[in-house]
Amino acid sequence: MTILSVSNLTTSFRRNGAWNAVVNDVSLEVHAGETVAIVGESGSGKSVTAMSIMRLLPERTSRVTGEIRLEGSNLLSLSEHEMQDVRGNRIAMIFQEPMTSLNPVMTVGRQIAEAIRRHRQMSADEARRETIALFDRVRIPASAKRFDEYPHQLSGGTLQRVMIAMALACRPRLLIADEPTTALDVTVQAEILQLIKSLQDEEQMGVLFITHDMGVVAEIADRTVVMFRSRALETGPTEQIFESPQHTYTRALLSAVPRLGSMQDRAAPATFALLDTDTAAVTPERAMQQAGSRPVLEVRNLVTRFDVKTGLLGRVTSRVHAVEDVSFDLREGETLSLVGESGCGKSTTGRSVLRLVNPTSGTIRINGEDIGALSEQELTQRRKRMQMIFQDPFSSLNPRMRVGEAIAEPMIVHQLADKQNAMAAAVALLEKVGLKADMARRFPHEFSGGQRQRISIARALTLNPSLIVADEAVSALDVSIKAQVVNLMLELQETLGIAYLFISHDMAVVERVSHRVAVMYLGEIVEIGSRAQIFSDPQHPYTRRLLDAVPIADPKRRNHRRAQAEFELGSAVRPADFVPVKAVYREHAPGHLVKEN
Repeated sequence: MTILSVSNLTTSFRRNGAWNAVVNDVSLEVHAGETVAIVGESGSGKSVTAMSIMRLLPERTSRVTGEIRLEGSNLLSLSEHEMQDVRGNRIAMIFQEPMTSLNPVMTVGRQIAEAIRRHRQMSADEARRETIALFDRVRIPASAKRFDEYPHQLSGGTLQRVMIAMALACRPRLLIADEPTTALDVTVQAEILQLIKSLQDEEQMGVLFITHDMGVVAEIADRTVVMFRSRALETGPTEQIFESPQHTYTRALLSAVPRLGSMQDRAAPATFALLDTDTAAVTPERAMQQAGSRPVLEVRNLVTRFDVKTGLLGRVTSRVHAVEDVSFDLREGETLSLVGESGCGKSTTGRSVLRLVNPTSGTIRINGEDIGALSEQELTQRRKRMQMIFQDPFSSLNPRMRVGEAIAEPMIVHQLADKQNAMAAAVALLEKVGLKADMARRFPHEFSGGQRQRISIARALTLNPSLIVADEAVSALDVSIKAQVVNLMLELQETLGIAYLFISHDMAVVERVSHRVAVMYLGEIVEIGSRAQIFSDPQHPYTRRLLDAVPIADPKRRNHRRAQAEFELGSAVRPADFVPVKAVYREHAPGHLVKEN
């Protein structure tokens, strides 16, 4: 049975009085119980295709022609009131950027409960219970507590899970998933994909899955549509697309896929000897010391906690132990990757290092200088040597500022260039990250998610920093641009000696870019070592769990995922008087430390 039938879909946007086609003559079908994947470069028209199907584009500046049929009904002929009954009920959509899709002044639980009450005729109490059950299904910890929290209080990965729960709330006939697992770590991604598949089997739901992760495509898609520059270039069964791609672009797309294990036979870029091993309790920083030059970044016993206040007087009843006694060094020209599940403390560690979040205790030295002792004015001056690429590019860009001005602004503020030269440098940086020079005149909302991420990377490079904290820097990029940006970052590291603190859940990319890897769980480092040690000889059960959950870009190996190592996930929320036990590490090999307690 055909659930969705799209014929000759063409979507145009009006710009400067002219209509420009961004989706051109696209046709596809989704059958009951089938998953169809749309893949292609950022800006190829994937997301616009989905928005056209949902009728979410502004009528004054967009024009949609062709035919879109949902179980026989032509959606283009329905009124807006009739479409409101379709959206969220018969068709649901998981959006690419949850922060721009959720209402910031409503609790996340209330937003889902509202949709349930609107379409399933439940009471408020029933809708609350159903929402909490959905939070449990998508693996949101402390689900009952999360119901009453606002979007800004949740991590990027948790927000994406909220969006997935919202989309699945009314058990739709068609689920459109626009990069639904981009912000999720591999273990939760595997579980979410399995959840979508199980609901699909129960309800015979059709899924239109938009992604740039070819491993996910190989894992779940029955058929694949390859899009390039607004057109569908190639369509066919997924196995056929992977085995014998017909179009040159499809072959190039598959060749750019980072594959786990591809670095196995290559020597590690750097070796790190363990010093001072004559004590019983080995600490992480000892594994990272290397004779020679002073590190760019030294972190010692970093602790960052957030108070949880309740009651009328706002009494502190518990604390989130986001980062707990973390220590590491990072040297010039080195990449240390922090990996772990959403909420493990990766992003908080990065923000604490740059004092975007004030740590509870510990010391942070950048180029030998204790940044915790700096005044706000001194810190502003030092920040030109340390930059951050944020996880959510849309919320980190000024929506009222053209992207060229946003990239040029740091150079002007720090008096490194006048406005004319700064703009010229901004245009050159845009071209370096794969964008066109004329895009400097556009605003952030005129770009796709992947293009906005490239803009964020360009902005971070403006001041030639010695340290860059890259928080999911390539997570929103399609595979071909991801390969270009990773190559760019490695090239800049080699020529400029930039040190990267690389925060990511993409294990294949981590393996490609890292000198060393630190695995985090509930705010602590549970295993740390060289890239080869972590990927070839993982010792901690949690590390093995992460590696086992990575999807493999081979449809023939679908459903042959290795058995997950048993590891019970916990919560970082502790009572206010909780005193954590100091971690003890054993030295498995020189430079390779594993948490024991």
